[in-house]
Amino acid sequence: MSQREWIEKDFYKELGVSSGATQDEIKKAYRKLARDLHPDANPGDSSAEERFKTVSEAHAVLSDPAKRKEYDDTRKLFAAGGYGRGGFNPGAQGGFSQDFNIGDIFGNANAGDGGLGDLLGGLFNRGGGRTASRPRRGADVETETTLGFREAAQGVTVPLRMTSPSPCTTCHGSGAKPGTSPRVCPHCNGAGVVSRNQGAFGFSEPCDDCRGTGSIIDDPCADCRGTGIQNRTRTITVRIPPGVSDGQRIRLAGQGEAGLRGAPSGDLYVTVHVSQDKVFGRNGDDLTLVLPVGYSELVLGTTVSVPTLEGRVGVKVPPGTADGRILRVRGRGVPKRGGGAGDLLVTVKVAVPQKLDDEATRALERYAEAEKAGGFDPRAGWAGA
Repeated sequence: MSQREWIEKDFYKELGVSSGATQDEIKKAYRKLARDLHPDANPGDSSAEERFKTVSEAHAVLSDPAKRKEYDDTRKLFAAGGYGRGGFNPGAQGGFSQDFNIGDIFGNANAGDGGLGDLLGGLFNRGGGRTASRPRRGADVETETTLGFREAAQGVTVPLRMTSPSPCTTCHGSGAKPGTSPRVCPHCNGAGVVSRNQGAFGFSEPCDDCRGTGSIIDDPCADCRGTGIQNRTRTITVRIPPGVSDGQRIRLAGQGEAGLRGAPSGDLYVTVHVSQDKVFGRNGDDLTLVLPVGYSELVLGTTVSVPTLEGRVGVKVPPGTADGRILRVRGRGVPKRGGGAGDLLVTVKVAVPQKLDDEATRALERYAEAEKAGGFDPRAGWAGA
């Protein structure tokens, strides 16, 4: 693919976002498209598979702030120079002058730095002769998983089934049939790019013979058709550490897309979603729960057995405890990354009976009379009194 074709690709349009989209907007758009276009969701649909690859390519550039800046700067540079559907226009207003050598933009093979060749080389791993044939690291991959509340708090090992580009198991990523090896391209001498002059202008483009790779495969691997990469469904066992929170991302190095020509694979990022629990809530590393108690238990005091992540523990309710008071049980919360654990915060909540029998009613009436005779006023000091 030529440099012009790379530049004319509109990655923002592929993801359906504006050029000023935030990283969160780009990530959200990619996740939705990836779910809709994933090969697992569209078995046998080659158009969906190609669209999935295009969307992944766009996300790989726009999700990386450095690559995105290079991509944006490159498109602005060519837009300002009249490089559009009509090609370069030296006489156009704001365009290049007659004595301007486009070869200077693409970079000089003998130069140490500068030029668009270096810019494109950093963005697409193409660029000048010394970088075009270098291996290219695989793209990062994102996926999601949902855990139960207690699984997330205590840690768990989960299997993730994924379909993504992976190194071909037959040729081990070389692209050549087993027993053979790629050879250096004689046309570009392994540089991956060729230069040509057209009048006053100089062009540097990927070599047509080797398609910019710098090498030629005479006998391609039948399983991957010479690409060195296959779409493969695999199961990855992921260890989720204790204390992971809802929305947290976990990075698995080297578990992303396969690299080109033996380069390292990208990384896998797993976004964890945590389900709510019927008993526990969470506040940082602390667990929270509401403990129903009777009025007499608050007045007289009691000890109540409450659940924890590991089992149960007795919580002492002191006599005269007020409704809504929080009792702290230290070290019974969520495990911390550096060791230890948070606390269990127990909120006591009085449970009022909806119906009493005659004996309970008479006993409560006698208590109310005794309470009044003893001088207790529940509204003493109340501002509304």
